[in-house]
Amino acid sequence: MDISVPTFPVRHSSLSLDIEGNKTEIIISSYEDHFLIIVTQIGSMGTILHARKDEGVSIHPTFNVSVTFGKRDEPMLVACARQLIEQISASGYSKGLVLSLGLKDHSVGTLKRIVSAVIEKLPVVT
Repeated sequence: MDISVPTFPVRHSSLSLDIEGNKTEIIISSYEDHFLIIVTQIGSMGTILHARKDEGVSIHPTFNVSVTFGKRDEPMLVACARQLIEQISASGYSKGLVLSLGLKDHSVGTLKRIVSAVIEKLPVVT
């Protein structure tokens, strides 16, 4: 008797890499209207941010980023979410972003590596 295991109902991709000496796990899930991206160096979810492109009549797009849970006094986390939603939008996606960042290291170098790793992996998920 052959029993098939159902596949995960949401398209997803994951990767593990070393960033500044910290093992970093990244999971990207593509839902109908949002990307859920979980990045952790601590083995659990961290600060959760929501980012979206505001649709309007302006020629220049505007983006809204807010902290849903966690550290509200970390401007670099907000900057990371903004970079990701801008890159996602520039790639032609109209989805919002829910981002969890559980990081030991909040340096600019770490956040740049995270953004580039996610953007490189994004087309695989969609």
